[in-house]
Amino acid sequence: MKSSEHGMTADGGRELMSIGAIAQRFGLATHVLRHWESMGILTPARDAAGRRRYGITDLTRVAVILRAKEAGLSLDTIRSLAAAADPTQRRDILYEEAEALRSRIAAAQASLDLIECALGCDHEDFTQCAHFQQMVADRIGLDAAPHIPIRP
Repeated sequence: MKSSEHGMTADGGRELMSIGAIAQRFGLATHVLRHWESMGILTPARDAAGRRRYGITDLTRVAVILRAKEAGLSLDTIRSLAAAADPTQRRDILYEEAEALRSRIAAAQASLDLIECALGCDHEDFTQCAHFQQMVADRIGLDAAPHIPIRP
């Protein structure tokens, strides 16, 4: 094996990267990669001295993990997806995640609506706005929007 800038070159010319090189490539701390390994979602090879060596499969796996995290998936969910041998099981996991994401999106949209309502209110104190008070009344299940004191 010969040394290279990123690690060692295995027989056949396949580049193997050290943990530091792969961490740097993705802008991660090395402890993150070790944590993913401890969770079983990343399994790098080891050289004769026991050092982790990451190949193209590991590089791809790190990119997939990062993309999944950006999509809002937890590491536990990512592990479940990786461990699922049955495509139907993976689809079920993703369906549950999609439903949870739709719920978070709806909550975020409701929050944005409330903030935009307050920003668009002509009252000096947006809590006096009839639209804002109706939103609060709807939340607590009242038919009409009474004066709702926000501050004691």
